[in-house]
This record gives sequence, structure tokens and C-alpha cells, in this order.
Amino acid sequence: MKRDPLVQLPDAIMRPHPRPDARFVMGVDGGATKTLAAVLDLQTKALHLAHGGPSNEDAVGARAAVDALLETADRAIKRAGIERGDLAAAVLAIAGTDTDAIAAQVRAATTGGWIVVNDVVGAWATATGAGPGLATISGTGSNVFGVGADGRAWRAGGWGHLLGDEGSGYWFGLQSIKAALRDREASGPPTALSDAAPAFFGAPSVEALASLVYSKPLTKGEIAAFATETARIAESGDAVACELYERGARELCGQIAAVIRMTGLAEGSAADARPFPVGLIGSAYKAGRVFLQPLTRAIHEHAPQAEVTAVKLAPVGGSLLLAARACGHVEELTRDELERLIDTALAAPAGS
Repeated sequence: MKRDPLVQLPDAIMRPHPRPDARFVMGVDGGATKTLAAVLDLQTKALHLAHGGPSNEDAVGARAAVDALLETADRAIKRAGIERGDLAAAVLAIAGTDTDAIAAQVRAATTGGWIVVNDVVGAWATATGAGPGLATISGTGSNVFGVGADGRAWRAGGWGHLLGDEGSGYWFGLQSIKAALRDREASGPPTALSDAAPAFFGAPSVEALASLVYSKPLTKGEIAAFATETARIAESGDAVACELYERGARELCGQIAAVIRMTGLAEGSAADARPFPVGLIGSAYKAGRVFLQPLTRAIHEHAPQAEVTAVKLAPVGGSLLLAARACGHVEELTRDELERLIDTALAAPAGS
């Protein structure tokens, strides 16, 4: 089978054109519920934020998504006291299955080479500082994307709840309900999930919950929300819940291992292997040690030099790092500095 990368990094990011005169860069994080745009003054480190509505084409359609992106971006540009033409680079990291359609409309509406990428690329930049390494996303769904030292990029996962999402909040929620049903019919071991699941969803019994899954039906988000109970029960020592996190870690690590292999991040002898970041992004990691310990252990079986850490930088920070990279100024920014600037701006009163 011919295997081309599922996600390509734009030439403007892979082969940036340094601009010594660059001063302003913009990053945008577009999702199914909201859009956040940030303009950064590279000289003074002043950051200007603007909030907008949803910009995921899957959620609102292409036209509405593009309108939200441009309106939010323009508000951030105005707050910076500049014009669109003053931007040295702009990167829009957008959630959704067809970012090409969004990119075409953004190009038609703007000048100056605004760059549109899938949000998984923004997540990679957030996790690695736009350098070699990978982002491992586990929220409602799951996805893994990484880039090697030579620029090889690879994505694994991201196929949605019917075909994938292993090791995600949805996966843990669904597997927990299944475990409760197996306990009910005596085909599986007893577990506290059997009482917790119907109570969480307001069902009179676990079999009534099964009917609710099909008849309502429960949404991805509703099922994923139960993962918080799975984590609590695993933390209390429930063997079935603990095994779910062990299994979820192995499933997710299968994708991580593929990305490490296909990007060449672990090539060479053990003595020569260079450390690289594996950034963990998403709500599923709030489970804590019951998930993080088996996941880290599984990753180190494939790449002992991997540095597994939870990512604190907001997603829009990844877009800003990519914009800085596109104009040759990424070395001037650190994730710690961006985290401080963004957190300060987000904490400021609205309109300030």
C-alpha cells in the first residue's frame, strides 16, 4: 500500500522565508464552539486577543466558518492598531475534516498569504514549539501528529468515534458502559461502573441505559463526559476501570508509535537518540496517573528518550508559533513566554 502523509505541512511553514523587518504575526484557533485570534507584536511582546463564534465547517458550514474566522481576525488586528497588510505572517489552525475548502475561501478573501492548517498541526506546534516531536490529543476524540528532525510529518488516528478515537474520553465512556453491561449479564467481572453508569445518565438500571444509548441517542460529548467517573472509579482501585485505562493507553500508544516510526524521531542507536517532546493535549488526561502512567510506560517502550509532558499552552499559541516560524522569527519566542502572555490576556476584563 502506498502511504502518503495524511496531513501535509504547507511550504510556507516547511521552507519559511525570513523577514528581518517582521513585527506583527497573527495566530487563530478555530473550533466548533468558538474562535480565538491573537496578534503579537514581536518587538514589544504586546498581545491582542479577540473572541468569535464557531468556525468549524463541520459544525456551521464553510461560509459561516470563514466569516467567523475573518471577523475575529479583523477584531484582533484592529485592537493591535494595525492593518491586515502589517502582518508578517498569519496562521489559522482550524478544526474540521476539510480545511482545504476553508483555505481556498480565506485565500480569496485576503492578501499576504494567510496560511490555513488543520488544528492538529496547531496542536503539534503548541506541544513542541514548532520543532521535532509530536502532539497526542485525547479529548472527546483522539489524534496524533508529529514532525521529525528532517521535516517528515505523519498523522495517526483522528478517524472519529465510529472508526477510531481510541484512548479518548468517548472511548473510555463507551467502554465503561460496555463493561457495566457485561457485569449485568455475568459475562464479565463485577465493577463499580455498573452502579455509576446508570446513576450518571439518570437511568433506572444499566439495561435501561443501554436502551437510552440507542433510543435518545446519547451524543459523543455526553458519553465522553462519563470518563470523569471512570477515572474516579479507577483511582479508587476498581480493577475493571483500571484495566480500561491500561487498554486505552496501549491503543493510543499504537498510534503514537506509528508517528514516531514514520517521522524518524527514534532512528539511530540508543546512544545517539535525541530526546523529543510528546505533548499531551486534551481533557482525557485529567484522569491523572491511572492514564498517564500506563501511557508513559508504553511510549517509553518504543522511544525511551521521549519526554512526555502535559501541554499548558493554549492552542492559539501554536498558531502564533507557526506564524513566527513562517517569517523566520520562531527562535525569538518560547512556549513559556507565550503561555504567560496568553494567560494574562485571557484573564483581562473583556474589552480591555
